[in-house]
Amino acid sequence: MDRTFLDWPFFEKRHHALVDQLTEWCAAVPLAVIDKDESASCRRLVSRLGDDGWLRHVVPAAWGGARSGIDVRAVCLIRETLAYHASLADFAFAMQGLGSGPISLFGSNALREKYLPRVAAGNAVCAFALSELEAGSNVSAIATVAERRGDRYEINGSKTWISNAGVADFYVVFARSEAQPGHRGLSAFVVDAGTPGMTVTENIQVTSPHPLGSLSFENCAVADSQLIGGPGDGFKIAMATLDVFRSTVGAAALGFARRAMDEACTHAGRREVFERKLADFQMTRERIAEMATEIDASALLVYRSAWTKDTGAERVTREAAMAKYYATEAAQRVIDSAVQLLGARGVVRGEIVESLYRDIRPLRIYEGTTEIQKLIIAKEVLEDK
Repeated sequence: MDRTFLDWPFFEKRHHALVDQLTEWCAAVPLAVIDKDESASCRRLVSRLGDDGWLRHVVPAAWGGARSGIDVRAVCLIRETLAYHASLADFAFAMQGLGSGPISLFGSNALREKYLPRVAAGNAVCAFALSELEAGSNVSAIATVAERRGDRYEINGSKTWISNAGVADFYVVFARSEAQPGHRGLSAFVVDAGTPGMTVTENIQVTSPHPLGSLSFENCAVADSQLIGGPGDGFKIAMATLDVFRSTVGAAALGFARRAMDEACTHAGRREVFERKLADFQMTRERIAEMATEIDASALLVYRSAWTKDTGAERVTREAAMAKYYATEAAQRVIDSAVQLLGARGVVRGEIVESLYRDIRPLRIYEGTTEIQKLIIAKEVLEDK
């Protein structure tokens, strides 16, 4: 993987060392070996990532993490490197960060002590349960309710498109607990797997295989100590968490794009067409130039966003939306070009670029579709005028 971008001023020496160490680790660990049971593969990967210290980067140091806060640049670099080697390994790492992020950012010390050391060690798989059938990008439409009953809440409703559903040891669940309209009435709770009243109702098969499913809540009782932040803080918690991790989706897309370009360049340098190397044709060189430019432009946006957050910005809503939108769309174009350059090989099941073609498509949707990112960017720009 090209690492010249590490010489950009966004990074410190520790980031160089991190990528070197992780690259060596990826070469030594059979990340791409996937069991027939995706859930078992995910658990195995989380355990290995925890055992070897990589999950420490998604948790603050006070609870077993690598640094005092979450180093977004480090998380992006890890996701990019893992995605280059194996998409499910990237997924396993990413969900540990997204699923525990609300606790890291807003949880009580008791909640942090209860859950975060287990996340860092790879001993607990976590999930971020926000989406519903009629409430995807429009978080204000969440219909799941949490009613106060003395010292506990009872949750009723359903969630869908939940990564790690049926695999996770705990879920951060967003539900409507207050009488206020729209997003102002939402709260966030930690619900342990096996809590009576919570069931996994569906396992969803998707283009790029990973554990995904639906949850049902029927009089699911959770102690008020499982509330993250305060009542009505749910929307703020969700948006702040996405603010941190949305840039990392762009980083994963970068990893996919870099791998696709490497596969395409290798093929073009070996494949002979009309007694010439494919790489010698002007049309091939034009396509490769476009791929390389898309990759660098994406990297600039991703690491600009991560650097801005790491250097003290309270919010990076605009920067993260730009990074996620551009990098995922660019990666789709880069991978499509790689498939085209490989010709018939590019659409053969099991070829790396064929897998990447399936892997990249969901990234343009989850954590906010491209269209939603454009709305966010326009809103931020117009409010600055």
